[in-house]
Amino acid sequence: MTDGPLTLAIDVGGTGLKATVLSPEGEMQSERIRRETPYPCTPPVLLDELEALAASQPHYDRVSVGYPGAIRRGVVRDVTAFVRPAPGEPKDPKLIKQWIGYDLQTALADRFGKPVRVANDADVQGCAVIEGRGMELAITLGTGVGCAVFFDGTLLPHMELSHGRFGEGLSIEVACGDNERQKVGKHEWRKRVIDALETFEEMVLPDHIFIGGGNAKRLDADKIGPNRT
Repeated sequence: MTDGPLTLAIDVGGTGLKATVLSPEGEMQSERIRRETPYPCTPPVLLDELEALAASQPHYDRVSVGYPGAIRRGVVRDVTAFVRPAPGEPKDPKLIKQWIGYDLQTALADRFGKPVRVANDADVQGCAVIEGRGMELAITLGTGVGCAVFFDGTLLPHMELSHGRFGEGLSIEVACGDNERQKVGKHEWRKRVIDALETFEEMVLPDHIFIGGGNAKRLDADKIGPNRT
């Protein structure tokens, strides 16, 4: 038994959708279930997939969702993965129209019948790993690249820093994303990520950088530099 609300924690990724139930202390109360992210991923498709994930989990009182894009008051301000028919393909104007301005938080609350909070996935991950001292930057390496900035433990307003251009004119998100990793190979991708980390440091001047996400394990831990974990 737990003393407090149980949270259905959902991670929406450009490659996979994951869910588990957490105790008030953040301990997993159920097996984490994963489903492949379908494409094209329109809002109705995503809602159906997340409802199926939720059905695989035991009782929960509320829902926390990490989403791979900019979220403001539960509304999608920008998203890279889901406005493309498939990873690596050009953006589709029809998908852009469906996603930008979509109130995902309200739609999920209506679907689940529970309180729901939706936030950027890097913001959510950062809340779990930061130490709460000074300027801290959380980077997620997955289908794309996510960023979250904290100062003395307070999450700052979300900015899509990875949309900045570098290298051959590609955004950091594209150049260091999973699709480019598969195109250019491990060594070139690692070099790009190190270059991107240096770019982030110049922009944010963080005291520490935390690196996570599914592709973080593909880096050489001995070469990521000081004040980076």
